[in-house]
Amino acid sequence: MAMLWKFMRVAKYSKTALSPKVKVRGIPTHSRCSSSKSAPSDFAASAPSSNTVELLGKSYPQDDYSNVTEKILSKVGKNLHNRKHHPLWLIKEQVKEHFYKHYLGRRGTPLFSVYDHLSPVVTVQQNFDSLLIPQNHASRRKEDNYYLNREHMLRAHTSAHQWDLIHSGLDAFLAVGDVYRRDTIDSTHYPVFHQMEGVRLFSCHELFSSVRDGEGLQLFEQGHRTAHKQECHTMEAVRLVEFNLKQVLTKLMAHIFGDGLQVRWVDCCFPFTHPSFEMEINFQGEWMEVLGCGVMEQQLVNSAGAEDKIGWAFGLGLERLAMILYDIPDIRLFWSEDERFLKQFVAPHIWQKIKFQPLSRYPPLINDISFWLPSETYCQNDFYDLVRTIGGDLIEKVALVDEFTHPKTKKVSHCYRIVYRHPERTLTQDEVHHIHQAIEESAVRELGVEGRF
Repeated sequence: MAMLWKFMRVAKYSKTALSPKVKVRGIPTHSRCSSSKSAPSDFAASAPSSNTVELLGKSYPQDDYSNVTEKILSKVGKNLHNRKHHPLWLIKEQVKEHFYKHYLGRRGTPLFSVYDHLSPVVTVQQNFDSLLIPQNHASRRKEDNYYLNREHMLRAHTSAHQWDLIHSGLDAFLAVGDVYRRDTIDSTHYPVFHQMEGVRLFSCHELFSSVRDGEGLQLFEQGHRTAHKQECHTMEAVRLVEFNLKQVLTKLMAHIFGDGLQVRWVDCCFPFTHPSFEMEINFQGEWMEVLGCGVMEQQLVNSAGAEDKIGWAFGLGLERLAMILYDIPDIRLFWSEDERFLKQFVAPHIWQKIKFQPLSRYPPLINDISFWLPSETYCQNDFYDLVRTIGGDLIEKVALVDEFTHPKTKKVSHCYRIVYRHPERTLTQDEVHHIHQAIEESAVRELGVEGRF
């Protein structure tokens, strides 16, 4: 969901060569992180020169913001959410069918339109500025995003398309696609994952038509922003939008996971959205946060040309839902080409009950790496990205297990534990040794650390 509400807390490489359609030259393996001041859909990448990347026939010159890697570019264009019988496709189709059946316009046609082929290459303006993300907001950092250059990036959320779709005249839509974020490495986080964005706008008549004696109710007022509502929204409008949003999401989750699902709501006041809500579901005894959602910032709606309407939006992580629904234990499996995985999701219809049968559990190999940090410019996501680039999907987890400050020099040392495990075969210590050694050498060369190997 949009960074307008908050970066989604939902689940977010392989050591294979780039596909024939993806060729990259001159892309730095890593770039030191720093805060972005301003940086803001298809896919094959090639390089006419050593300082550009070409995506879908468009050339993007590299600059000091460029930090996208070949591993990441090799994922662009895979479109797992559109791959028939893939678990992410199944989840997407289930959500689509639910909205098509239960939300109809006056002529009986689906109220929500669906966009699942939008390019993941967006401008910084689309990804941040159009959503009113401040210039100095932490979510713009190079540490957390993949930039082609200062003006273009791989979208960090499907909300990057909100403004454009509203501006085109749409009042209700779902946008689905792959999104890209630099992040930690474990079984539920991956630098590429998939989101579904939902947006619904209401006119005054649509919102209050079912309210008894609601003729005099209004969407807007001249008021003050509080912890409970935006400055221009009336309390009645906010509460009705909130109620509608809760109903929509509760019905959707119950439809996917069953009527016995327990749902609770947590009120949160994030910047630009008052009130804003996160939805949590109880699955097998554990509360799991799967959605971020809220009443849309009116300034965004107004700037997109829908000044006389109020609306809500939500963001949904497809991997997280699929992992819960099908008992998939590791997010890397979504990228597997192993027929033992893929065939499990070939079903006669999208609502077929499927429980993932684990592939043989191969033993892990664990290696630690320690080094002195170079300076204040070091950030962990640079190291994680380096490990992903070299180790690919052989890396199951990376964890900081020790941090030490030298009492005299005040230099800081980090020790990371890297868990290697192939999802489809047993790794040998020899091949892991070569990968681990490459990580050590690259960390010294690319990040400027001082090895304690």
